[in-house]
Amino acid sequence: MRHIISAIVENRPGVLAHIAGLFAGRGFNIDSLAVGETEDPNRSRMTVVVMGDDAVLEQVRKQLGKIIDVIKVSDYSGVDYVERDLALVKVAVKPEKRGEVFEIAEVFRGKVVDIGAKHLTLEISGPEKKVEAFIDLMKPYGIREVVRTGRIAIARGE
Repeated sequence: MRHIISAIVENRPGVLAHIAGLFAGRGFNIDSLAVGETEDPNRSRMTVVVMGDDAVLEQVRKQLGKIIDVIKVSDYSGVDYVERDLALVKVAVKPEKRGEVFEIAEVFRGKVVDIGAKHLTLEISGPEKKVEAFIDLMKPYGIREVVRTGRIAIARGE
């Protein structure tokens, strides 16, 4: 089962390595990891996406809660939440095909963020499936590079 875990942590050196090590030590591959400062500059939010058994992941979640630098842990399994992923996609598209790429980007609410003589760089954000569908549509045009943020999530409501 896919789990999205959010942890509010102290914004200090070494916290990320400590938490990533906890997951690795339990045999969990981290599918996605995003870390950023919160509304409080002394705290960061880590969003970790992992696949795993519910019982074992519950143990990991509890162990996260015992780490001094971890303030709050949330598992979004079974919770209504909003999820987003951001990607920058560099496409080596011929000038005569650029109109097609612009149209596809518009349908996906993406935008062109850089144009060069031999490439376009597009920005797309949304749920993981939307980002992956966009990337799949860009493949015939010649993807040169893809950079993704990893998923971020927040619970709906209060």
